[in-house]
Amino acid sequence: MALPGVYRPQADTLLLAEALAQEELGPCTDTLEIGTGTGALALHAAGRGARVTAVDVSWPAVLTARLNALRRRLPLRVLHGDFAARTAGRRFDLVVANPPYVPAPGARLPSHGPERAWDAGPDGRGVIDRICAGAPALLRPGGVLLMVHSALCGAGETLDRLTAVGITAEVTVRAPVPWGPVLRSRRSWLEQQGLAAAAEEWEELVIIRAEFR
Repeated sequence: MALPGVYRPQADTLLLAEALAQEELGPCTDTLEIGTGTGALALHAAGRGARVTAVDVSWPAVLTARLNALRRRLPLRVLHGDFAARTAGRRFDLVVANPPYVPAPGARLPSHGPERAWDAGPDGRGVIDRICAGAPALLRPGGVLLMVHSALCGAGETLDRLTAVGITAEVTVRAPVPWGPVLRSRRSWLEQQGLAAAAEEWEELVIIRAEFR
């Protein structure tokens, strides 16, 4: 279930769930999900026995994830607020992130509304870059970050940023998906910014797997 305005699982969520399924999880696996939405990925990890903390800036998303955890009778700690502030001083074995990544004309990230789940500044990296910079403080030695985002944001830049902070990273999956309504509504602007070609109809999603050694 999802309360109004909460981002529902879509192609990026499913792609990340497939990557998550490849990771070893158990009762000793401390897991963090950044931007939990409905809690689908967090509950997937909890269902496999991991100890999971989920964070979201949206109160409707937090309430949705808590309700879904109750419905499925799975232990899940769901926190409201900024991921860095709410996890300060804690480290995790696994961090899962489906951050906002859609390029948007506004220089500032939205402070309310469903757009918070996808709008990420002119280059789409408003949250991605913060996750990259904060990853060493979030991961234990040997810990893994799984992150999905659009190739529109530059997978190479994500790899470079993670490498620069001492984390080994690679693109493990690339998957084309049709443009959704948000990208279609911004076609002219995306073309003007050089982020999309004329008549483009497909977006490439990437899974970044990074390990802190």
